[in-house]
Amino acid sequence: MSRLRTLLLFAALAGLAIVFAACGGSDSGSSDESPEAVLKGSTFEGIESADLDLSVNVDVSGDEGGNVDASVSGPFQSKGGDQLPELDLNAEAKGSVGGKDVDFDGGIVLVPNKAYVSYEGEDYEVDPTTFSFVQSAIEEAQQKSGAEGGTEGATKCQEEAAGKFSAEDFVDNLTNEGSADVGGTETTKVSGDLDISGAIDAVLEVAESEACRAQLAAAGPLPAKSEIEDAKSEVNDAVKSAHVDIDVGDDNIVRGIDAQLAIEPKNGGSGPKSVEIDLDLKLTDVNEEQKISAPENAKPLSKLFLKLGVNPIELLGLLQGEGGGESLGELFEGLGASQLR
Repeated sequence: MSRLRTLLLFAALAGLAIVFAACGGSDSGSSDESPEAVLKGSTFEGIESADLDLSVNVDVSGDEGGNVDASVSGPFQSKGGDQLPELDLNAEAKGSVGGKDVDFDGGIVLVPNKAYVSYEGEDYEVDPTTFSFVQSAIEEAQQKSGAEGGTEGATKCQEEAAGKFSAEDFVDNLTNEGSADVGGTETTKVSGDLDISGAIDAVLEVAESEACRAQLAAAGPLPAKSEIEDAKSEVNDAVKSAHVDIDVGDDNIVRGIDAQLAIEPKNGGSGPKSVEIDLDLKLTDVNEEQKISAPENAKPLSKLFLKLGVNPIELLGLLQGEGGGESLGELFEGLGASQLR
């Protein structure tokens, strides 16, 4: 595995570890409590709706280096039961990697019984047949993961994660920074230094648990354990700093995570010399009614297929798990690769 791929894999694991680090039990916290008590009570559970704002910057110096700014933003709200949520999310990625430009701008809108995608500033309506296939594929993935009604498996996985993760166990030098405003909500800010190795071990333990393994596999192929162990081995001593700020509301719900990581590989030679990662997650208007509406004047999805050179019949076959060709995940990887010019 190339050093760049190793470092990017580690970056993804570190980001996941940071997010999980904010999940704890159900104790209450306040601005005058110890930072350990505030984090122990922090959780993402109970979020039915919110306006999401997630941004990640990855800066790699040296050979094969580059800089990428990525973001996902927009409102979402659960419809309960086994219904798909409503959402209006936009994703952007800009920068360069290994001398190749990265420029992606797309999004998805889900409203009852309809879906729309956007790409390079144009909106496209998913036709009823394709929407039905996609919905069926999601329901099938949920059933394969052991989820009754589409929710039980996810709930068990959340409970498993909450039992494995206790942020105060792998966040050192904790400090209660006092009150902080996040989108009009008063929170308690806790800062500390993340024990990356311990956090990744906890992530792996959860990922391999019976409750979460099928859930995660349904979302896409997971890296081999050997790859993750190799990445850990290479960067375990290379982390120069890993700082995280977590904003927790009076209701114990995490409203914000701001993290910075600096990684410097120890072995010399060619390849990346350092990686700096900035992650900023904000959740505002939590559990409030979100305004989500279908875009106007959307074009037929078939026009997007033509633009991307995608055969819709093959795509529907992939959604049904038919054929012996590339997987749906590999197809999307190919589309993403087309943005590297």
